[in-house]
Amino acid sequence: MNLNTPAFSSFTHDGLKLAFFDEGDPSGAPVLLIHGFASSANVNWVHPGWLKTLGEAGYRVIAIDNRGHGASDKPRDAEAYRPWHMASDAVALLDHLGIPEANIMGYSMGARISVFTALANPDRVRSLVLGGLGIGMTDGVGDWDPIADALLAPSLDDVIHDRGRMFRAFADQTKSDRDALAACIKGSRDLVARSDMAKIDAPTLIGVGTRDDIAGSAQELAALMPHAQALDIPGRDHMLAVGDRVFKKAVLEFFVEVSGR
Repeated sequence: MNLNTPAFSSFTHDGLKLAFFDEGDPSGAPVLLIHGFASSANVNWVHPGWLKTLGEAGYRVIAIDNRGHGASDKPRDAEAYRPWHMASDAVALLDHLGIPEANIMGYSMGARISVFTALANPDRVRSLVLGGLGIGMTDGVGDWDPIADALLAPSLDDVIHDRGRMFRAFADQTKSDRDALAACIKGSRDLVARSDMAKIDAPTLIGVGTRDDIAGSAQELAALMPHAQALDIPGRDHMLAVGDRVFKKAVLEFFVEVSGR
């Protein structure tokens, strides 16, 4: 685990102050990282070593704290967290930095945001890496209402729902704003139509842990897309797949492949 926190900056979009970091080689190919639910740029991308891995490979590494997370503003209205609103934050960050096109990598909720970004702004997306979310992108990932209830419960001891306990414990560990997260989980669950997945022309890598009981099949999602490939991340569940060395190696190889096209 890498705990060296980079310097964060901020910009304003949609009336919200949003935090981000911009590290690595300034002249390298840009990679925009979009973290998952209840996480942050640090928790998702710095601590598991992605900033180090991508930076040492010569990339310009940019990561946003999604609204409701990390050091960004935290609205309490569920409507503020619809995926297309958070996708517009990502594009606004590229605009703020003067970046016309980037490789975009998202994990879990961040993968959903990445897809909405690609659908709304295909010209801004050089490639996509979708981690921790397979066919659940189109078919759903189960009932998430108990997670909102778990986040709003007085304490972890009051939560009996297994998935709710997992996310409540994670939110407590990351010292997150649980009211904002409850609004986020209620507002961010819009599915993507299978026909829309087929419209995404960008080269795409979809990585899911073989023990992930949330994401759904990476292979099924890849089969819907014209230029997608699936990756099994051996022995990893939803929480542990993100920092896996197999995943990192595959992403680096994928970016090299994409750059050669």
